Amino acid sequence: MRRSSGGSCNSSVRSPWRAAVHHAAARRGAGGGPHRRGRLGSGAVTPILFLSGAGLRTWIWDDVRAALEVETRVAGRPGADAGLDEYADAALRTAEGWASFRVVAHSIGGVVASALVARAPERVSGVVAVCASVPEVGSSFIGALPVPQRYVMGLVTRVLGTRPPDSAIRKGLAARLEPELASRIVADFAPESKALYRDRVPERRFPASSTYILTERDSEYPAALQERYAARLGGDVVRLATGHLPMLEDPARLTEVIGRQ
Repeated sequence: MRRSSGGSCNSSVRSPWRAAVHHAAARRGAGGGPHRRGRLGSGAVTPILFLSGAGLRTWIWDDVRAALEVETRVAGRPGADAGLDEYADAALRTAEGWASFRVVAHSIGGVVASALVARAPERVSGVVAVCASVPEVGSSFIGALPVPQRYVMGLVTRVLGTRPPDSAIRKGLAARLEPELASRIVADFAPESKALYRDRVPERRFPASSTYILTERDSEYPAALQERYAARLGGDVVRLATGHLPMLEDPARLTEVIGRQ
């Protein structure tokens, strides 16, 4: 596994909400829509399918998608009670008409990417995991968390659901954003299916052309946890000096990394 140079990251884990990962549903049509062609888009270049982290709508990718030189889409989401298989099916429906495509998966989107690669390995030409969860085969998003966060997150999602309090979102996931942008993240945040957190990922083999983007200032996923996820993905590791939302904090740098993969 090749690594780019970069600084170190604080590996401490904070509250259950912030230690595990954010939650909720990325709804279609909230800012730019799910389909877009980049400023120099060409159908001859491999398109990109974005898999958002839980709770994040399509607009979070707007700046990145506008700068990329290929056609892009953001995967649709299934219903509130959907399982991991339904999330993978929704992603494949979004990619309809593409013979092959690259996947850019953020946060819990890495779990969906695992199911997607297992479902259609011949169509996924590469995976870029952006501070993404990559469970072992047979494990789940919750199962891939370290102890004791694994047990705390399991209890929290079972009792309280998958949407953290507004204050937790603002202080954790959106902590490094400008106040106006952080408020938009909070306002748009909606719960995901509990099954997305608990369903086990199937046997899969990630493409050789894969890259893990490790966010060094991430209060949601400590560096040590991301390094374990990166090892399971394989391929290159690129470090960004951002928090858990690099597409909003440093979209130019993230676009640069995605564009050269």
